[in-house]
Amino acid sequence: MLKILFVSVVSLMGLSSCAQKDNSPKTKKEKNTMTSSNVKLDTATFGTGCFWCTEAIFQQLEGVEKVTSGYSGGTVPHPTYEQVTSKTTGHAECLNIMYDPAKISFDELLEVFWQTHDPTTLNRQGADVGTQYRSVVFYHNEEQRAKTAKYKAELDKSGAFNDPIVTSLEKFTVFYPAEEYHQNYYNNNGEQGYCQFVIRPKVEKFEKVFKSKLKKH
Repeated sequence: MLKILFVSVVSLMGLSSCAQKDNSPKTKKEKNTMTSSNVKLDTATFGTGCFWCTEAIFQQLEGVEKVTSGYSGGTVPHPTYEQVTSKTTGHAECLNIMYDPAKISFDELLEVFWQTHDPTTLNRQGADVGTQYRSVVFYHNEEQRAKTAKYKAELDKSGAFNDPIVTSLEKFTVFYPAEEYHQNYYNNNGEQGYCQFVIRPKVEKFEKVFKSKLKKH
């Protein structure tokens, strides 16, 4: 089992929620494609609450080729952000992560997943409340399902968190990319209050803990 260094998660309580902040005009959704050539990429799909908060984290990992914010796990095809936040679609905000398994493993991605959100709060991350903010791993194959279940059980047994982990394991079916203004959100909107007070502290803490796993600039 990977040696996991547990760090506290930045509290979002008392701050504005993800669903309340952006009224930007919607744009056409980009096609979800694999752009790298001569490299066989795998895919991981994680729900960690508001996708703005963790997109910037996974983007920094060496071996991660592309991170797309979007929706999965629901029943409404091609949902809009407004539909998802209405809590009627069953979809979760999530990240579709394309990565090079020769550089980073699914196990390592799971390590980052567990440490960069609170997997013990049911349908909630801080001030963001609703099933669209659930902690979830959408597994693409049996190996991903088994590894996630194993780590979840071992973390609970070890007492790594004060409360039981409520992360759900759901079979991946389809991923819908979110509207264009959601993509690369922190990098494009770093001066906004939510980015400064909520996302930036999480990113900075992540950079300290996972310094050896970051991309070389």
